[in-house]
This record gives sequence, structure tokens and C-alpha cells, in this order.
Amino acid sequence: MSATILIIDDEPRLRTLLARMLQLEGYLVLEADDARTGLKILERESVQVVICDVKLPDKSGIDLTAQLKELYPATEIILLTAYGTIADGVTAIKNGAFDYITKGDDNDRILPLLSRAVDKANLQFRIQALEQRMNRTHGFGTIIGESTAIRQAVDLARKVAVTDATVLLTGETGTGKEVFAQAIHYGSARSTGPFVAVNCGALGKDILESELFGHRAGAFTGAMRDQKGLFAEADKGTLFLDEIGELPLDLQTKLLRVLETREYLRVGDTKPTKTDVRVIAATNRGLQTEAEAGTFRLDLYYRLSVFTIPLPPLRERPDDVVLLAEQFARQIGAKMGRRNLRIDPGFGRQLQTHTWRGNIRELKNVIERAVILSDPQPDGSVVLTPDLLPFETAMGATASDETALRLSTVEKNHIRRVLRQTAGHKPEAARLLGIGLTTLYRKIDEYGIE
Repeated sequence: MSATILIIDDEPRLRTLLARMLQLEGYLVLEADDARTGLKILERESVQVVICDVKLPDKSGIDLTAQLKELYPATEIILLTAYGTIADGVTAIKNGAFDYITKGDDNDRILPLLSRAVDKANLQFRIQALEQRMNRTHGFGTIIGESTAIRQAVDLARKVAVTDATVLLTGETGTGKEVFAQAIHYGSARSTGPFVAVNCGALGKDILESELFGHRAGAFTGAMRDQKGLFAEADKGTLFLDEIGELPLDLQTKLLRVLETREYLRVGDTKPTKTDVRVIAATNRGLQTEAEAGTFRLDLYYRLSVFTIPLPPLRERPDDVVLLAEQFARQIGAKMGRRNLRIDPGFGRQLQTHTWRGNIRELKNVIERAVILSDPQPDGSVVLTPDLLPFETAMGATASDETALRLSTVEKNHIRRVLRQTAGHKPEAARLLGIGLTTLYRKIDEYGIE
């Protein structure tokens, strides 16, 4: 049975006897004779269950229970007492104890009770590890960038995450609105609840209404059974409404009702359904302008924009481009088994001069293409060089990078790309380039192409 048990008791004889009994059951047992020593052990060891005496030399075991549950919420505590009272038992349970038993009278209960406590603790440790992994994958730590604009956006998101306020994320397509929405969710008290995302522009009006609110059987042709909507799926969690500006006007009215009353009507239903959902919306459109023009409900805009976070386009944060590129290169390279991968300085400079109309999404696609086209060096390393960039990205260079603007450089890079595409088969490369084989050999020699 894999578990670590800490016994805190100032009676050496009883502590040793209990430790021996638990060791025979396969537990790893640690011992402490007071609360202070027990706390030091917990700082360095992962303990599933603490068995603690109520009367300790330096602290009440009941008070220690409350402190332990605050510091180590996944760890379970079983309290032992020589003289149990109902009042102490009630207080112990309120403070978070798994159980409260009397020494001597309840000896037969200890092992089965401990087994149940270990099972509960192991489950809580697994949930805790999963939450930490989700935070690493979707939390604020995943947002890359040191520019002032992105740091300001992250600071705003961190502040609003701990509240339950509705959030509106604005910015161009590809600026990372869903990444921010996930970070806000996993940084909130709702992090253990579901995160559900829907693109309001991807579905027709009737389908979207049913998707959002659900429907009753027989509500329309083909509705053979009751169906839960996304508001029900996201209960106790977060619903992310991407491209909220695409939501039809009549559905905007229903959404406004949900935000104001916390209840909605399923399609074909007459009885409202309660919901406990936080809404985060996102748009790449100027909602205030559209609201003032009457193409978006002004009252809904005011309700959604309780807390607005504008996300900067990539072209306004050029110093972050290389940081993002390096992160994408590591992620994509790891999936392809190319772990020793780096970016050539010229490659980085050309990335910084591009306008990135597709923002982070476009950058990620460019890096993925470059990693696929790259060839490992003799030592196994991979270097992303300017010739791996798409023509339009490479030509985004300015006069400050004169080498990238020379016709000879463009021609050289194009020949290298075609040779890579044909796996070095020169006759086929010459055919694709529309030049003679002799001309190709001459240019390969002239440009020093390997």
C-alpha cells in the first residue's frame, strides 16, 4: 500500500507501537513529537495522512488541523485523544479532520479508517496534480511576451480572474483571445469547473440557439430527445463566446437575460433553467461603434464590457516576436523529435520586420513550416535560417536589412527551397524552376548552395 503517514504524538511508546503496526501494513511512517517538528517534516515530505494527538506540548491538535488543511489541503488528518468529547469532535471535523477517535477504545478502527483516508488523500493529490498541469498548459504562464502592451493585458487579466465579472476581450484575429480566456478561467475560483468555448460566427442562428440553450424533445423537426445546451455544460465554470459580434440580434436578447437573471429558456421549454456560469466574450469588431449604429444591442454591449481587455496585435510588440517564435519552435520541434533547435539571428530579424496580419496564429504557422523544411546538421542540431521563410515573409524586410532585399539573395533562397522540395533531385528542380540543368549547376556553384 503506497502512502506516507506522519504520526505526531509526544508519547514515544505509543508513537513507536503505532508506527510499527503501520509499517507492517506497508506504509512509510514518519514521526514527530510536537507540532513544530511535524510542520518541518511536512515542508519537505509529501504526506498523505497525518495521525495527530489532540494534546501536544506546543499546540492543540485541533488547532493544528485547521493550519494543516490550509497549508496542505490534499492531506488528511486523523485526530487521537485520550478523553474524547463531543464538542472537541465537532470542532475537529469543522477544522477539516478526516475523523476523531479515542485511544485504546477505537484501536480496531484505525487501520480501516486509515485506508479510507489514504484513498481520499490520493484522489485529492491526483486532482491537485491535474490542476497544476492544467495551469501550466492553460494558465498565465503560457502567455509569452515582455512588451509593455502584453504585460498590461496580463496584469488586467490577473486582476479580473479572481472575480466573477463578465470579461470582453478585444483585438484582431489571431491575437490570442482564447488563450487569455483560458488563463482567466484557470486563474479563477471556477478553475475546477468546465471551460466551454463556442464560435458564434461558425453556426447558423437556429443551430446556435439550440447549442447555447439546449432544447426539449419535439421543439423542432429532428429534436428526438432533450438536449443540454452549452450553458448547462459550462455550469459552475466558464463559457467563452468567441466572435460575439456575429451573434444574431434575437439571441443577443436571450444572452442579455442570462447575464442579468442567471436563467434561460431552452428551445421549446416554458420553464426557465437556472445557471451558474461566468461569461467571457471576444470580438475582433468595434462593438461600441456597431451598438451605436444599431447593429448590436447597446445594453448587451454595456453588460459585456463590464471589464474590457484589449489585446495588442503582433506588429505592435516586435520584441516579443522572437520569444514567441522560439517557444513555437521548441514545441513543434519536440513533436517532430528535433529537440536541439535554434533560430538564426537573420531569421529572427526578418520575423520582426513582417507585418503579421494573422498575428500569433500566422507566426505559429510560419514556424511550423520552417521546422518541417529544416534539415538537421551533422551534429544533429537544427538551425532555422532565413531561406526557410515563405517568400512574402522574407520580403517583409526593410532597408535596414539590405542583404534580404538583394535579388541574388531571393534567387538563392528560392533555389534552396526548390532543391529541398525535390530532396536534392537536380533535374526535377531545374524543371520546376524553368531553367536548364547546366544553369542550375552554375547557380548552385555561384551561390555556394550545399
